Amino acid sequence: MITISAFQWVPPFAQGVVRDLRVRWALEEAGLPYQVRLIDPQVQTSSEYRALQPFGQVPIYQEGNLTLFESGAIVLHIASRSEGLLPTDEAGKARATMWMFAALNSIEIYFQNLAEIDFFYPGQEWGQQHRPDVVKMIQTRLGELATCLGSREYLEDRFTAGDLMMSTVLRILRHTDLLDGYPTLKAYKERCEARPAFQRALAAQLEPFQKRQA
Repeated sequence: MITISAFQWVPPFAQGVVRDLRVRWALEEAGLPYQVRLIDPQVQTSSEYRALQPFGQVPIYQEGNLTLFESGAIVLHIASRSEGLLPTDEAGKARATMWMFAALNSIEIYFQNLAEIDFFYPGQEWGQQHRPDVVKMIQTRLGELATCLGSREYLEDRFTAGDLMMSTVLRILRHTDLLDGYPTLKAYKERCEARPAFQRALAAQLEPFQKRQA
């Protein structure tokens, strides 16, 4: 049985965007059953957990003798077992993988900069001074991504792991109205989020948070 780690609780601003969501979604798309190990800060900082994930993050993916960390690597591993996430032809597989790396390396790093300023340093003068430059870079990237997408429904001719990764990255901006300026990207994100596999993954991630709040 596949086991992934996830947090027992995170602040409201992080609920629905923690990176185990990507792995849950990939597993749902691939039709692979899994179980979840919920962890708290004490487990997160333990030597046992750090031996599996040296940075203390989630998720960890465990299956038999295989242990993986980093959501991109995990999603790629899952996708390699699912034609629904990676095409079988070499060119299609390579392009889907390319979009996964683009989401993480060319897009997410800028979005994360904004999230850190807004959620962790909202009252810091340096953050407010730097924020306009971060927003400008994000707008540049969104414009470039919108150009790549064009009028297509997905980044390639069908949904792939590249779209899974890209749409979860776009969700990082949900506390802003930045996507409103790029209607094709906003519709693209919503199209991906409407997939039943995503809805199941999101509900599963939110369930322990909702129980705790209740």
